[in-house]
Amino acid sequence: MKSGWACLWLFLAGSALAAEVKSNHSLLFTSFRKNGEDGLHLAWSRDGYQWQALKQDQSFLAPKVGGQLMRDPSLIQGPDGTFHLVWTTAWNKHGLGYAHSRDLVHWSGQQLFDVMKHEPLARNVWAPELFYDPATRDFLIFWSTTIPGRYPATEKTGDDGYNHRVYLTSTRDFQTFTPTRLFYDPGFNCIDAAILQDGSRYLMVFKDETRQPPAKNLRLATAEKAAGPYGKPSPPITGKYWAEGPTAIRLGDTWHVYFDRYTEHRYGLVVSKDLEHWTDESEKVRFPADHRHGTVLRISPELLDRLIQE
Repeated sequence: MKSGWACLWLFLAGSALAAEVKSNHSLLFTSFRKNGEDGLHLAWSRDGYQWQALKQDQSFLAPKVGGQLMRDPSLIQGPDGTFHLVWTTAWNKHGLGYAHSRDLVHWSGQQLFDVMKHEPLARNVWAPELFYDPATRDFLIFWSTTIPGRYPATEKTGDDGYNHRVYLTSTRDFQTFTPTRLFYDPGFNCIDAAILQDGSRYLMVFKDETRQPPAKNLRLATAEKAAGPYGKPSPPITGKYWAEGPTAIRLGDTWHVYFDRYTEHRYGLVVSKDLEHWTDESEKVRFPADHRHGTVLRISPELLDRLIQE
């Protein structure tokens, strides 16, 4: 018969192991390399800090539409299990790319959605993102575009004449779409919006793209509905370094916002339990070399195991 101390030790050890297992996550991160010429790269993690490349860091999907780039790949899994992917196809206006998959290995044909066709002066379609709204059963697609002359007060605050705002369309089947509309205008040049749900409210994390005077930081806005309207931007949640391409996930009771510290050629992380007080944990994360602007999401352990075998 085991002593009381031995039983207590086994109980505590078992509880610690259970907590460790419970804290593990099957996480996937999309990204691209260099200018996005070779397509979709994937990395995985079980703790959200140490990330490893899948498929020996080879592409899972080569770009074939628009300008034949695949930058800023945004991936979500719909309610039927299908994965949907959108991406930036070119630096100048070409529309956004789209493909879908059941297993992230075998992909549909690629399509080009000319979401700014009604605005012939639009310069670009950058960093499209996806969000599934269960309340309306719509997929929201949103991105950043510059339309010269549209916002004269901030016309000279960006790089190379870019003066972005966030635009949106929605769909249920990726065949028919609502008319493109302005989604978010915080009063300044902004790009790289991403949406996440926090209980009954919705959060948008995005980049303040103001160059003059320098900002280049991440901020938050909130809304009662996924499709907005979103309120005033928060103060910056990142430090003095330039940040872009945010993506966020809640792990346990802590929000993790990952982002590209692009001038330093490295990735960063800030964390918060209340979305007001943020701690920089960039020194704790490790990513594959040249990991660039993508999205983080949960996938099933079974799917992750299959992907690791690729």
